[in-house]
Amino acid sequence: MVEAIEESLVFIKPDAVAKRYVGEIIHRFEAAELDIIQVKKINMDTTLADQHYAEHVHKSFYPSLKDFITSGPIVVMVLRGSRAIARIRALCGATNPSDAEPGSIRSDFGVSMTENAIHASDSVESARREISNFSALF
Repeated sequence: MVEAIEESLVFIKPDAVAKRYVGEIIHRFEAAELDIIQVKKINMDTTLADQHYAEHVHKSFYPSLKDFITSGPIVVMVLRGSRAIARIRALCGATNPSDAEPGSIRSDFGVSMTENAIHASDSVESARREISNFSALF
């Protein structure tokens, strides 16, 4: 059986960029034999934040998330590989770093639900939408 080759949008959040974890995080994806198709360091503006987090815009926690995600540079990537989405999500760990599997990116580098080091698409559909949102920046 041939496994599906998938693409996923991943970005290293401002907290992990500021703490200089970018190289270590990228190394983990490369060690897992995921291909980096595109990568760029950017500052997410408020328009892109609203577009990316559209399902959360009207939630009470969103203003602080928006302030955080636009507070400094992020490193945005498109990764590709066999079953990439599930594999990337496993490497990232649970959203809450205290619930994340030991050795996962969020367990090792995250400090809170917001400052959790990394974002990764959670489905093929989300990946398509998210890659499209960022495509003009590559």
